[in-house]
Amino acid sequence: MDLSGKVAVVTGSGRGLGRGYAEALAASGAAVVVNDVDAEAADQVATGITQRGGAAVSVVAPVGSAEVAELLVSTAVKEFGRLDAMVTNAGILRDRVLWKMTDSDFDAVVDVHLRGTFTCARAAVLHMREQGTGGRLILISSPAGQRGNFGQTNYAAVKAGVVAMARTWAMELAKAGITANAVVPVAATEMTKTIPAFAPAIAEAKRTGQPFPEWLRRDEGLGTVDDVAALIVFLASEESAGITGQAIGIGGDKLALWTHPQEKAVAYTPGGWTADAIAASWHTGVGAEPETYGIPAPTSPVA
Repeated sequence: MDLSGKVAVVTGSGRGLGRGYAEALAASGAAVVVNDVDAEAADQVATGITQRGGAAVSVVAPVGSAEVAELLVSTAVKEFGRLDAMVTNAGILRDRVLWKMTDSDFDAVVDVHLRGTFTCARAAVLHMREQGTGGRLILISSPAGQRGNFGQTNYAAVKAGVVAMARTWAMELAKAGITANAVVPVAATEMTKTIPAFAPAIAEAKRTGQPFPEWLRRDEGLGTVDDVAALIVFLASEESAGITGQAIGIGGDKLALWTHPQEKAVAYTPGGWTADAIAASWHTGVGAEPETYGIPAPTSPVA
């Protein structure tokens, strides 16, 4: 897919999934602003892209504030003349169960993931609207935001918020030709190996040096960073112009469209409901088939 002439910012792209996104965009012809808090990592990615014939610069700064968001956008415009895609990937983890999670644990994750997505998207949109040629907001979410996950109150909340913002921005930005989509990636990285549902499988693959087995890649949708990056390239391209407001999952051999929350079961009673009436009807009515929650742990078919 040809992204020649396109310019993208990828936050948190010094390593892991972000690095994969930046390198895949560059390999398809886009100029890329690489961002990370680790100067060596960011410079290494940008240098590698340029050495392979691509165009990239690095910005070393922590995502979250409006000032950093504006710096990322202004760098893209100064260095490459325009901005076509903002990929909000930067993130951190501060995993703890609810009763052990501190205010600082919660606030740090909210600041990077949720505020960082908001400020970077806002800065990008301000320029894209002025530029007048449309654009792409590609917001990185997580299965934890769709399903919840043990020990991840902060992370699950912000990743759910990212999807909600994508749906809202899809409506607000439609007239400007700017799409907003959330990506729900599943890949073996330094961050995801700390998630209990995936940690054992990732550790086993690392120990043996073998590729993930077919059941893990297909049924669980867990693979490598390279397996995920293709979706970012597609969403940055002209071929995705009609796609907006969606939460799209990818990992291993699996590509998926997540549903939006909607009413599953409805019941009515004349004059409204009393607590006793709800209790009497719940298990045979609206609550007969309750929703599941949590990310299912990967389970080998021969385990």
